Amino acid sequence: MDHDLDELRGALERGLAGLDEGQTQLRRGGDAVRWSIQQIAGHLRLTYAATSMAMEARIARGSPTKGRPSPVQRVAQLWVVRLKQFPSGRMAPEAVTADPVAAGLDGETIAAAARAEIVRMDERIGEAEALFGNDCRCVSHMILGPMNVGQWRRFHLVHGKHHLRQIAAIRREFGV
Repeated sequence: MDHDLDELRGALERGLAGLDEGQTQLRRGGDAVRWSIQQIAGHLRLTYAATSMAMEARIARGSPTKGRPSPVQRVAQLWVVRLKQFPSGRMAPEAVTADPVAAGLDGETIAAAARAEIVRMDERIGEAEALFGNDCRCVSHMILGPMNVGQWRRFHLVHGKHHLRQIAAIRREFGV
């Protein structure tokens, strides 16, 4: 497994370790609008699945995206991928928003589902890398624009750490 994705996998497993079905439903400040731990992890899993599907589509076409990042996207890529900063306060696209009424799952079950998606995503990114090379902008991100495989891996690590800080804050707030 790629180093960045393995780091992400380990951090996610540690962030969810020891949580029971009730604890994964906790939210900051008890605010019903904010995501629960389970929803945060579900959002991450959905982003991994979406990346896998996007990679699969490009692999099936046999060609990388022809798009080029705009100047704004280049700055955003620099900010997220190189400087490892993730902006707060953005609403997640509906396609990667976890179900707010899903049955409660324990942390280990949630981590196992996320781990399976990370492994699948790592395999698809590796296939794209073998087909297109590591410097080719193979797939476009809906906000950051066309990125190469290394950028995709780093994006997921930075994005995951952003949300793991949210999970850690919930755990601290409730002492779990």
